[in-house]
Amino acid sequence: MAEKYTVAFQGELGAFSEEAILAYFGAEQAEPVPLPEFELVFEALESGQVDRAMIPIENSLFGSVHVNYDLLRAHAVSIIGELELRIRHHLLGLPGGRIEQIRHVYSHPQALGQCRTYLRTHLQHAEAIPAYDTAGAARMVAEMGDPAAAAIAGIRAAAKYGLEVLASGIESHPQNYTRFLVLARPEVTPPEGPPGTMKTSIVFALRENVPGALFKSLAVFALRDLDLYKIESRPLVGVPGSYLFYLDVAGSVHEEAVQRAMDHLAEVAAFVRVLGSYPRGRRVD
Repeated sequence: MAEKYTVAFQGELGAFSEEAILAYFGAEQAEPVPLPEFELVFEALESGQVDRAMIPIENSLFGSVHVNYDLLRAHAVSIIGELELRIRHHLLGLPGGRIEQIRHVYSHPQALGQCRTYLRTHLQHAEAIPAYDTAGAARMVAEMGDPAAAAIAGIRAAAKYGLEVLASGIESHPQNYTRFLVLARPEVTPPEGPPGTMKTSIVFALRENVPGALFKSLAVFALRDLDLYKIESRPLVGVPGSYLFYLDVAGSVHEEAVQRAMDHLAEVAAFVRVLGSYPRGRRVD
């Protein structure tokens, strides 16, 4: 029998993160563990309370989840996998409710942003109110029992909390995907994919903020024909005007070209940390 993992995620049961867990591990191999804050997800994993964690890192419509970039650096965890999940948002209300009754729409800020076109067009009379989680918003609407309240969440949340779908597929663009990262403690050996399927995530800081410093840092990968999938900058706390840079680069740290690039980067950067090497994730529609 396959090993079953406890997997922490931010939110309530019925959230998209829970859907990502089940898509990645399978229902037989994962026991989702809901927690109210991302910080608590990282702490639970780091302390050994759970075996794995699933966090969103970026959305194709609304951009990066910046807090999770900061938490990746702050905690002793490692990225061991990823998944791209198609996000379908629905307007959920009490059974028998009508859209024209809605005066308050609750959801996570990312979900509200992903559905802003629908909200402006069809619910301009309603107030959009941020909640800590999509499924949590659905649960709150169910508990309130107010026909003037609605939530934006997934179909799993509708079923979980007994709500009715008032409008389906309300995201602003059909190509709405969220990329999730699978995290483990550093001692866990990540799966190794076939050649050409691996990627490595790193974070580094420049040695000095002078013209050409970032170019020299990125050149270590170009010199070795290594593709960069993504670069994200975050402010370096306590050092105004300085930044941390997060990179996703093609290849594994076990490959010679990547190893040499990392050694070269360490010579020109103030610090470098590998956040994980892992197989490129599949897309789940």
